Amino acid sequence: MTCLSDIDLATLHQSRLEQRWHYGLPNEAMYHTVYHHHHHHDGFSPMTRLCLERNLLKKVQSDLNGNRVDGAHHRHTESGELAAGMQRRRSGTWPRTRSLNAPSPVQQFGPCGRIMKNSAMVMQIQDPASQRLTWYKPPLTVLVIKKVSDASVLAPFVQLVDWLLQEKNMVVWVESAVLEDSLLNEDVRFNALRDKLVTFKDGRDDLTDRIDFIVCLGGDGTLLYASLLFQQSVPPVMSFHLGSLGFLTPFRFDNFQDQLTSVLEGHAALTLRSRLRCVMHRRSDRKHESKTQQVDPLADARPTANSILVLNEVVIDRGPSPYLSNIDLFLDGKYITSVQGDGLIVSTPTGSTAYAAAAGASMIHPSVPAIMVTPICPHSLSFRPIVVPAGVELKISVSPESRNTSWVSFDGRNRQELFHGDSLRVTTSIYPVPCICAQDQISDWFASLADGLHWNVRKRQKCLDELSDLTASGSEDTLDEIENMKLYDV
Repeated sequence: MTCLSDIDLATLHQSRLEQRWHYGLPNEAMYHTVYHHHHHHDGFSPMTRLCLERNLLKKVQSDLNGNRVDGAHHRHTESGELAAGMQRRRSGTWPRTRSLNAPSPVQQFGPCGRIMKNSAMVMQIQDPASQRLTWYKPPLTVLVIKKVSDASVLAPFVQLVDWLLQEKNMVVWVESAVLEDSLLNEDVRFNALRDKLVTFKDGRDDLTDRIDFIVCLGGDGTLLYASLLFQQSVPPVMSFHLGSLGFLTPFRFDNFQDQLTSVLEGHAALTLRSRLRCVMHRRSDRKHESKTQQVDPLADARPTANSILVLNEVVIDRGPSPYLSNIDLFLDGKYITSVQGDGLIVSTPTGSTAYAAAAGASMIHPSVPAIMVTPICPHSLSFRPIVVPAGVELKISVSPESRNTSWVSFDGRNRQELFHGDSLRVTTSIYPVPCICAQDQISDWFASLADGLHWNVRKRQKCLDELSDLTASGSEDTLDEIENMKLYDV
């Protein structure tokens, strides 16, 4: 079944109008005669027919007012245009939009059915392909995150910090642990810059609304660390590939000056990588909250659950227990299934190329609004990974029949135990990570698949000429060997 975009449908309608106009309608009376005779046999839906009739009537009325051109020349010109249009349609070269969003669905289904309009639920979603960075004021503060315990990153780090301080006059923030690096302290150039840096300590200092821009030097772990530092709004992140895998780091450090200058001037595309909001509800907290409400029903009950945002995935596994994990999965309050196996992975589209890919899930482009649910070694041959809409809320709890507890980790950190009666609620956060693209969303992602994961890499199949030559030579050698064997046997 062929699917046409909005531009295709508009062009198709215009072509059909041109076809009808070729017959020439001398006056409105003839138009109504033709319409009443053929409107039941044109194959159009009522809504489409109404639009065609309205446009055709406007054209007829304009001609009745003296705007008719010469008939023969008019038909000849339009015939050429129509032929060219038909040729373009057959070759599949109609102009199409570059939107990454799905086309808006038709609101009417058949003669009677249609979607009920609800103004309260109408949302405006920007096309991801049009998301570009802009600064409403020049960025002043920049956070530089470097890969720890890697001597190869020290020289680029010093070079970048020196350039940001001297050339761009920016306030540079670094983690306090960076200044404790013994190899870095031996660098004479860095010692001259040391006093100009602003430091923070993870877990103690809040960076909210203090940082305008983030630069990561290293691998994918530096971007995950930036996501961990900012649990609400995240500044734009520019990641340089100086690590091992580099799936989320599209920039090369060779010409960092030109690339950073372009970004600071606002010339960059963005990929908004969605995050998951994970909230742990403890049974003990619920008991304490219920007792508080019984004592003072009018008191403002504040939830004591901890919330964390993850960029890749949240993993629920059996931990050190030798027994299977027995985890109940709920979607928007409705029981879905029980997971019996080594565990469960709930990931973002960004995390679909991480642990989930190793567990057999599909790889999803980061602009797709979705949540992936992937079992880890399920004790069922039919339990396949699933993708659910980004707006749902997942609830994960240990099944009452489970022989053991479960363990939860968030982007590989903050590992904690999930006891019977506890629950973990996961949904899409409103705070994505705005990652700056080296080229654009599509090119960067497929380049990462090819470079980082060697996606679909194999030897090229030989053409028929080479194959026939090899087959022919191989068959002759085989026949010679058979004849020699026969002579040897005789």
